[in-house]
This record gives sequence, C-alpha cells and structure tokens, in this order.
Amino acid sequence: MSNTGAEPTRPGEAEAVRLDATDPGHRHLFHLPPADGGRYPEAAYLAGNSLGLQPRATRGELLADLDAWSRLGVEGHLEADRPWLPYHELLTAPAARLVGALPTETVVMNSLTVNLHLLMVSFYRPVGERNRIVIEDSAFPSDSYAVRSQARFHGLNPDRAVVRLTPRPGEDTLRTEDVTAFLATEGHTVALVLLGGVNYLTGELMDIPAITAAGRAAGAVVGWDLAHAAGNVVLSLHDWDVDFAAWCSYKYLNSGPGALAGVFVHERHHGDEALPRFEGWWSTAATTRFEMAPVSRPPATVDAWQISNPPIFAMGPVRTSLELFDSVGMPALRERSLRLTGYLERLLDEVTVGRPLTVITPREPHRRGSQLSVRIGAGSANELTKRLRHEHGVIADAREPDVVRFAPVPLYSTYHDCWRVADALAATVSVAEVPR
Repeated sequence: MSNTGAEPTRPGEAEAVRLDATDPGHRHLFHLPPADGGRYPEAAYLAGNSLGLQPRATRGELLADLDAWSRLGVEGHLEADRPWLPYHELLTAPAARLVGALPTETVVMNSLTVNLHLLMVSFYRPVGERNRIVIEDSAFPSDSYAVRSQARFHGLNPDRAVVRLTPRPGEDTLRTEDVTAFLATEGHTVALVLLGGVNYLTGELMDIPAITAAGRAAGAVVGWDLAHAAGNVVLSLHDWDVDFAAWCSYKYLNSGPGALAGVFVHERHHGDEALPRFEGWWSTAATTRFEMAPVSRPPATVDAWQISNPPIFAMGPVRTSLELFDSVGMPALRERSLRLTGYLERLLDEVTVGRPLTVITPREPHRRGSQLSVRIGAGSANELTKRLRHEHGVIADAREPDVVRFAPVPLYSTYHDCWRVADALAATVSVAEVPR
C-alpha cells in the first residue's frame, strides 16, 4: 500500500491513495530507499528500469548460501541444502517461463554484453554481401560497441557493416512497418538483426514477432537484447521463432547491480555441429564433466553455450527474484503495468502543458513497457533528476542531454509514486521557463 507519510491534501493526491488501496501491488516485498527531500519518508522510486529494488527475501537467502560454504567447504557442491554443482538448474525453469521458452532453451550465465558476444560467435556469420548487422540508432551504447567490434573481428568496416535504423523525420520512435520494409528490400545484405525488445531511451516496445518473421523471411538471423523487456512485458520467444536473445537481471528483475544475465537459443539450433561456439568446462555434458576428458561433449541444449563454473553467490539473488516472478506471474504484472503507466501518462499530460516537457514514449499501451520518457526543452536532464530527488524525494533516471525516464514498476511502484512525479515536475519546471 502507499506510504504517504502525510495526509493527502494536494489536488489529485486523494485519488492516488484510493487507487493504491484497490490496486496495491507487492511493495511490501521490497526495501524502499528513504526520501532525500520532500514531505514523505520513502522515495518515490521510478528508476527500476536502471536498477531494481532489493527484495526483502534476498538477504536471508544469500546468507543461507554463505552459511553452507562456512559449514561444508568444498562438500557444499553436493551437500548444501541447495547444492552448488547443479545450482544453475534451479534458475532454468523459472527463467524459461519468464521469457516464454523451453527450459532446454534457457540458461542464466555471465553478463549481458558477454553473452551477446558469445552468441554472435555462433550467429553472426558474414558471407559475401550478406554481412550487415541491423540495430536501432538509439541502441544502448554497449550494443553499438559490441556489434562494431564484431564487424571489425571479421575484417569488415563497421561504418559500412552496421546499419543503424532511424525514426522518420520529426519522430522519436521506429515504426514496425519501416523496419520490415527495410528487411524486405535490403534483407539479402543482412546477416544479423539485433534490436532492443524495449528501447532503453524511449521505452518503445518493438513488435518482436513481426520483425522476427520479417528478418527470418529475408534469410537473416534475428536476435534480441531484452535488457528492458525481461520482467517488463510478456514474452513468447519460442513461439515467436526468435533465433537467440539475451537479457540482464538487475533492472526489472531486481537481482542486484551487475547481476547475472540470461540467454535463450531456439531449440532448432541445438546440436548443430556446424555452428561455431566457444567452449569451456561447463559446455560439456554434466554427466561426463568429471571424467576430465580433453574433448568436450556438449549437450543438445542451450547449456552447450555455457563456459565457466557458475558463481553461486551471484546466482542466489537471481533465483530469489525469479521465484517472486513465478509467484505473481507476468500477465498480472503486465496488466498492472498498463494501469500504472496509463495513470502516469494522464498526469503528465496535465503537467506538460505550457512547460518545456514532451513525452516521447509511444502513447499506444501495446507499444510500450513500464516506462515513460520525457524530453526536457530547457536545462540538463541530470540537473532535473537531482532536483527531483533532493527537493521532492523522487528518484528517476537521466539520459543526457535531455531525457528523463520514469518507470512505474508494477511490483513495487504505487499510484501515489506516480502522483508525486507529476507534482514534483509541476513544482520544479516552471511554465515561465518555456523558451521564447
């Protein structure tokens, strides 16, 4: 429920409190930061698209894994309550359910960009004129660096090999029909399509099944960076026929800073001996791993893309989070997300009138996740978020030079949080600041 810390006396505040009473979410399962300023004890935390909050269960469960180490030493690999040797398997089924995949198609390992590189070893295979990689122009910088370095690794000029799709003039987001039209006309030159499922800057949810179908029809491999989509929107990677995907788990999945990431590889690629892949100890079949043979015998599952012994204490918070998502369910979270984000949009529509503020996220609910991005027409995004935090206790995320991102996360955000955002923006950004 809402923790207002004060009687609702401002316009619209009582409505927000009433909505929280009827649609409370799961805020009680998380630690909320204290507010740095304003009239409320807890922060209005709308930066979960950058780093999710800590579940209350995480500390105790992580300490239990640490206790097993102190009690058992090396024997914890087989004798801990959650034995370490097969520990990563505890994450497989819930991760698969989260992204709409088969358990044999899903594994938690490494970090996001490391996984993208490992996947591109297998799936970016430029040949002749089919050598281009398609990304969105507003892709997260790490993805841009990764694909450019892959092009250079193959002896190609990244300025020519990497195609950056841009919105139409005067628009902020890509249109699906423009992406599919490009693939229909230029697809014969494309080796790999690698887009963000939800764009980190604008919050746009791409039409994953339509673009995947267009890419595969053009003869390209289609992969997705789901950093801002996993735990945010309902996914069906297997049924959508996606070739591969990767995602992090420290944003909407609330597994802690730098937490382990996830990988999906469609089952049609399993066991393909012609597919190049880097290997290590964990790439070989678990049943023969301790034979210490010099040649790997990889299983016909996504586990063949693993390399190293999994870090148990990094896996613990991911397991805790995935269990929480399993208990609540993505369909229910998505429905609450639509309600919260729609409510925030309505409030922002009132605040932006006469102010140098523009919402650049698509207005259609099916084209966005739990994020509304606001472009500011005067001043710095960083400076605005600092004022929101220190003067009003509102934590949002700045992307310089001019975008502030607000993410009402359905697990723990409240309608009152959304109301506080609008109230703080109205107090911080003056109508008088509109450029003449």
